[in-house]
Amino acid sequence: MKLVIISNRLPLKVVKENGSFKVIPSAGGLATGLDSLETSLERHWVGWPGIHLDDGEEKIKIDHLLQKKNYHPVDLSPEQIENYYEGYGNSVLWPLCHYFPNYIEHEDKYRQAYYEVNALFCEAASKVIEPGDMVWVHDYHLMLLPKIIRDRIRDVSIGYFHHIPFPSYELFRTLPERADILKGLLGADLIAFHTHGYMHHFIRAVYRVLNLDCDLDEIFLDGRVACTNAFPMGINYEKYHDAILRPGIRRKAEKLRKGFGNGKLILSVDRLDYSKGILTRLKSFDGFLEHYPQYREKVSLVIVVAPSREHVAKYSVLKEEIDRTVGGINGKYSTVDWRPVYYFYRTFGFNGLIPLYYIADAALITPLRDGMNLVAKEYIAAKRDTPGVLILSEMAGASVELADALIVNPSDSREIENAIATAMEIPVDRQMEALRAMQKIVSEQTVGRWAADFMAELAGVKAKNDLLHQKVVKKKNFDTIKGAYDKALNRLIILDYDGTLTPFSKDPKDAVPSPELIDLLLRLAGDLRNRVVISSGRDRQTLDLWLGSLPVGLSAEHGAFYKEHGTWHHRLPNAKWDEEISEIIRRIVKRTPRSEMEVKDTALVWHYRNVDVWLAELRVTELINALINPCFRRNLQIMKGNRIVEVKPAGVGKGVEAERLVSEGNYDFIMAIGDDTTDEEMFLALPARAITIKVGKSSNAARYYFPSQPQTVSFLDKLTGTR
Repeated sequence: MKLVIISNRLPLKVVKENGSFKVIPSAGGLATGLDSLETSLERHWVGWPGIHLDDGEEKIKIDHLLQKKNYHPVDLSPEQIENYYEGYGNSVLWPLCHYFPNYIEHEDKYRQAYYEVNALFCEAASKVIEPGDMVWVHDYHLMLLPKIIRDRIRDVSIGYFHHIPFPSYELFRTLPERADILKGLLGADLIAFHTHGYMHHFIRAVYRVLNLDCDLDEIFLDGRVACTNAFPMGINYEKYHDAILRPGIRRKAEKLRKGFGNGKLILSVDRLDYSKGILTRLKSFDGFLEHYPQYREKVSLVIVVAPSREHVAKYSVLKEEIDRTVGGINGKYSTVDWRPVYYFYRTFGFNGLIPLYYIADAALITPLRDGMNLVAKEYIAAKRDTPGVLILSEMAGASVELADALIVNPSDSREIENAIATAMEIPVDRQMEALRAMQKIVSEQTVGRWAADFMAELAGVKAKNDLLHQKVVKKKNFDTIKGAYDKALNRLIILDYDGTLTPFSKDPKDAVPSPELIDLLLRLAGDLRNRVVISSGRDRQTLDLWLGSLPVGLSAEHGAFYKEHGTWHHRLPNAKWDEEISEIIRRIVKRTPRSEMEVKDTALVWHYRNVDVWLAELRVTELINALINPCFRRNLQIMKGNRIVEVKPAGVGKGVEAERLVSEGNYDFIMAIGDDTTDEEMFLALPARAITIKVGKSSNAARYYFPSQPQTVSFLDKLTGTR
């Protein structure tokens, strides 16, 4: 078994020196985290090498050089990189996920390239991946890839990590390819994010775009479950924490400190991007100097902006605005001995950043939207034992963990101004207290732990799906059940109706049994060794109308009524619904479009199958909370089923009916099939030897599992031996 990592770029640079090519490893956070991952698995990495060469000897040499190090290049043309990476990745998905919809540029060539390149990544990865391997796909460039791999390779465990924010449903729904993107991600067994907020947005999108059933962090698919979770990415803490101990770096820090003068320093580090809030930050510092004049000539802002996508118009305009704003601040406030803003438009390596982190009295990190922001964690680690204040945007993923920072709204200039002023006055002992608290968090949630936690979770989901796979009724399981069925002389077969024998309908009245189903039930009940009972939540009038002419037993309203030998028996007298409970449900119906109330002889049911998922969840909680007290006073039970909430007398259920049926015969074969939570009561009430099968979702209460409703009919058809 191998671990195959797939990302847009390989963690390296291919450079040509003196006529030959060299491979230089990358020191990025992802590469660091995966290098520190303790695993016995052989590691392979698939990605674009950052260079394009036409087929020839040079390409063969580079490919061979890379593959010796378990790097597997994806060959992309300059046009593909332009349209897939710069186009769909950075001109559609990046602004969408960072809440800049007005920056999105939809073009067919971008979308086509994205689909095409994701397929090319699968092609390259398929040469490496074998059944049983674990695959870890990274980031928004490859959101279609998990499904493409799953469709092509069987028995593979796939994880996906989203390194940027995932937008709210209201924004995500504007993406024309939204369904394909979600289906692509759901090809993974584990879909992970930096924060639970992003995870929440993803689940909402799955609910509302794909109308899939989700149970907390689990999404139920055809025969497997996809899980979602949050794993905040960290840094190599020791590397940053101990760097200042190196004499060369300490000397550089001391030199910088003298060069900047005696005033306090606020540090800002970002790459050039509209999502980073650099202009707002500069304007906030300008406002700070205007509204807090006592800090002039005492506080300076050191702003580092790493060049990025300068050829793109939006970025070149942003660069010009930053230059102009810095010039304006310095022109307004500079003196002979003091400069308000020190502006560096270049990339600082590790050895250049550490001294800046160490000497800065505060770090001003205020992105308008950011997946995590590791600069905040680097600053905390690099401060080591010197005081410092972190001013952090509430829109950065890191703010969830670093609650001891000064958390600000990055769009509120006045709030940032006030935070800067506060930071300048916090006593050293309080600075150190907050710093140590944040250092503890950052030192524990390292990039190595991030990788290890993700892999452990992925292994756990794999084990869950392996168990689920074993429960699916396939040939081996079917042969076991069929063998027991054929040998038995006295059989009890209990079948749910909606969602088990027939698919759900938007209008419950449309779920009339088909001629094929009637024929199947006649054949099943025609075997004298079989006692067949339809145990349903339906009312008895409907069951009589649809199935009353068949030689089967009927159980209505979850066991409140049962029919034998042509006669209906009441387990309980009809309920007399007082106005209080009826009115509670009626109010919910009025306020919830496409929902309805059904009045049964012994139950009141609120149906919400056709209701928007988000609204349905809200109303379910609201309804149950409203019903608790009146139902408790009347000894009534509240039951949440498959898109229903039902109020019924206590002591009634499919489990009670199952116990009655078992007690009436000496059965050597008992089987029950159902799809709802009410059917789980039935499974638990039956003897351990019973064949219990859950439809749609797996259940610990059932021994076996059908991923979809049509499999029930197919299974029963084969069981009768007619085909």
